[in-house]
Amino acid sequence: MEILVILTNYIKPLNDIVWGPAMLVLILGTGIYLMLGLRLIPFRKLIYGFRMLWQGRTSSEAGDITPFNALMTSLSATIGTGNIAGVATAIVLGGPGALFWMWCTALVGMATKYGEAVCAVHYRETDEAGNHIGGPMYYIKNGLKSHWTWLGTAFAIIGAVAGFGIGNTVQANSVADVLKDFGVPVEVTGVVLAVLVGLVLIGGIRWIAEVAGKLVPIMGIAYVTGGLVILIIHADKIPQAFNLIFTYAFTPVAATGGFAGAAVWAAIRFGVARGIFSNEAGLGSAPIAQATARTNSPVRQGVIAMLETFIDTIIVCTITGLVIIISGAWTSGATGASLSSAAFEQALPSFGGYVVAFASAIFAFTTLLGWSFYGEKCVQYLFGFKSITPFRLLWVLVIPIGAISELNFVWLVADTLNALMAIPNLIALILLSPVIFKLTRDYFHSTEVSR
Repeated sequence: MEILVILTNYIKPLNDIVWGPAMLVLILGTGIYLMLGLRLIPFRKLIYGFRMLWQGRTSSEAGDITPFNALMTSLSATIGTGNIAGVATAIVLGGPGALFWMWCTALVGMATKYGEAVCAVHYRETDEAGNHIGGPMYYIKNGLKSHWTWLGTAFAIIGAVAGFGIGNTVQANSVADVLKDFGVPVEVTGVVLAVLVGLVLIGGIRWIAEVAGKLVPIMGIAYVTGGLVILIIHADKIPQAFNLIFTYAFTPVAATGGFAGAAVWAAIRFGVARGIFSNEAGLGSAPIAQATARTNSPVRQGVIAMLETFIDTIIVCTITGLVIIISGAWTSGATGASLSSAAFEQALPSFGGYVVAFASAIFAFTTLLGWSFYGEKCVQYLFGFKSITPFRLLWVLVIPIGAISELNFVWLVADTLNALMAIPNLIALILLSPVIFKLTRDYFHSTEVSR
């Protein structure tokens, strides 16, 4: 434990810097800039995006997996503990108002996610095994001048390391935290997760996509349904919950029960930070999966990719947050996945806790799969194709370690790495924005002309 204290003392100041005002301006500012430059395309073409997603269940165009499975793969990495533990942590640290700032991050993040996918498909490459590869490191290398190449290398290094935080240890830790309330030892949870993930990773992106394409929709619908049942039962409390959200988005929260109280800055900071942790808009992770889609149109994949942020935060995180608030559990002193579990159980006795436990296990499993692919591609960019197998072995071995780690330290590391990962990606998106805008104009002009 002493070493954790020492490490925390070093990492905490860095976390305060990277999640300071400058970072929040960069994240939200990039999203707003892209949204305005795209003339609100993410809002105006939302229904079109869902239509393209439905049509994307099958495709014979260039790529490795269907556009639908590309979204499910990226969703598998985002719909995870960020939607359960992340929302709970944001509300505990920032008050109910943090949920408002999560919404803001998601709405502008739709434009960011769209831009990431457009660039990923437009600048992707094919590796020596014939697989399509892409992401920030490739659109930096292929889209910007050579003196920016170091930015792509920086992203790949940070992304490879960050995966072990946001996509590995945090996931294993959160599901172990929930399952221990049901008598499952954290060591057992870690080992079982490691074995299951290892079995899927043998088949690479195609196996990951197939598993994600089946598990994510089923579990997502089940979790949302459970949350909606609770909200319907407690419908009379929803107006008051929204009142708390909007009031405390701009007003300090007074200490209540086990809740210590939070300033407005805390609501903004943790709302944006946990929003990014949840939907990953701006991190540059999702475009690594989007680059593998069977599509000849960067824009068509972009409108599909932006749905990830909408589904993840506007739908799933909102349901989690409302359940936590209307249950009153946010003042109990609990945090993380345990708080979400307590809130569901309190609002729906004898059933709610099992919903969260099962959802946490499935979401964490799929996130471990999705992020293993992201980390793998970052390592491949740095060290070549032969580095994939050693990375997969290391990934599996770290899972049990994450399951038994201390939660607060794990979240601190993940938070810090998230910000460091986002910086080179957001800079690249701003520099490549003229390309994003032109490809978008040309695509929608051609589709309108063809009609």
